[in-house]
Amino acid sequence: MSIKREYGQEQPHIPAGPFKIRVPFVHYRFELADYFQGLLMCAVCLSAIPMLQEYLGMPFEVALAVVALNGVLYCLHVFLGDPVVPGWVTPAIPLLMLYVSNFEMGAERVQALIAFELTLGILAILLGITGLGKKIIALVPNAMQAGLILGSGFAAVMVIFKEGQRFDTFPLTISICIGIGFYLLFSNHFKSIAQRNILTKTLSNLGILPVMVLAVIVGPLVGEVPWPTIEWGISVPAFGTLFREWTFFGVGFPPLSMFISGLPMVFSSYIILFGDMIQSQALLEDAGRYRPDEKIDYNPNRSHIIFGLRNTIMSVLGPDITMCGPLWAAMQVVVCERYKHGPKAMESISSGAGSFRFGTLTGYFILPIVTLVKPILGVALASTMLIQGYVSVRVGVMKAKTFNDLGIAGVMGAVLATRGAAWGLAVGIILCLLIQLGNKKQYEDYIYEKPSEKTSKAVEEDVEATA
Repeated sequence: MSIKREYGQEQPHIPAGPFKIRVPFVHYRFELADYFQGLLMCAVCLSAIPMLQEYLGMPFEVALAVVALNGVLYCLHVFLGDPVVPGWVTPAIPLLMLYVSNFEMGAERVQALIAFELTLGILAILLGITGLGKKIIALVPNAMQAGLILGSGFAAVMVIFKEGQRFDTFPLTISICIGIGFYLLFSNHFKSIAQRNILTKTLSNLGILPVMVLAVIVGPLVGEVPWPTIEWGISVPAFGTLFREWTFFGVGFPPLSMFISGLPMVFSSYIILFGDMIQSQALLEDAGRYRPDEKIDYNPNRSHIIFGLRNTIMSVLGPDITMCGPLWAAMQVVVCERYKHGPKAMESISSGAGSFRFGTLTGYFILPIVTLVKPILGVALASTMLIQGYVSVRVGVMKAKTFNDLGIAGVMGAVLATRGAAWGLAVGIILCLLIQLGNKKQYEDYIYEKPSEKTSKAVEEDVEATA
């Protein structure tokens, strides 16, 4: 029996410094609807496995262990008082793929990833403790922020369409699935009919899961992947092999040079993920307007500390290409929408977010789910990257304020996608100094015609619809 909260107050918790500890069944009700949705959506999280296989050379069971560890750490957010559904730093994944590819496959590449993720984690913790995150982002020009987001979009598409990569392996499956995916996520026509009946409404709330289910059917039909061989039982991630061979206990601690060379990539990733915290706050504030019975406390500094801890722990126990981000936007939207229906539907925003992440964690160990999606994980990865590429390009363009911003962002993004974060940042800084020095009034006339407020809202909805 969970402790009841007073009307208009915060959900019960145990104070612990910056954290507010909440235990399921004690401090919040366990929500079965969100738990079962998590069981289904764990398939999206499993699409991290082919990234780990391709870029680190991990065996399937070792990569599954990384995903499972990440799943445990997802639960830290609600446990420590951050009422969100956490996820990856998705837009930065293609940039990180490009970065680690500069190192030789094997121990050297794993060390580079460890150094990057450890630095990112420590940076986030320090910024969370000091509260300096917003001040740092404010110093970065809009042109460079737009360039980073555009570059991540370009890189995401290039990762899939580069000769010999995923598209050449699954051309028909990817074409069909991504076509349907783009229609469900971004089409004006589908948005106009999404609320007409329970089927279209459900499809609109499931993010990219329908794409993955479609891939399970289409892939074998066109002969590009085998039909899944369903196995029953409990999956057994190779935690022992992961610790012995894929952490610094096995490959050795990274040299100082790797920490230094990774700084541009760390800075780029941080700027990208900062937007997730802004979006988290906006979504929770919107949900709170419908639920005066609960006071929702979202603290960006606390979120910094928690996802910083996650990245730090994963750098030690299981370095991960997807990184540890503060928000899974698509599922946060779904949880918030159900939360708006009142206490009978969802007792607390924490109960919904926490129960969902317990569902995904359970799904990693259910062998029928794992074996069902195993053959199409490459297609799932391609779909995720292409959808992310589309969103990143749109958001990057919207981030630019002037024609000069847009030009700088385009050049910077192209360099970033082809030469890496260090080159991209250097080009962005030089172009900003050369082009934008001077009185701001001198170039106000060059502000390009921004899309309407309605269009801007559509872009925000696109971001929310993706992982």
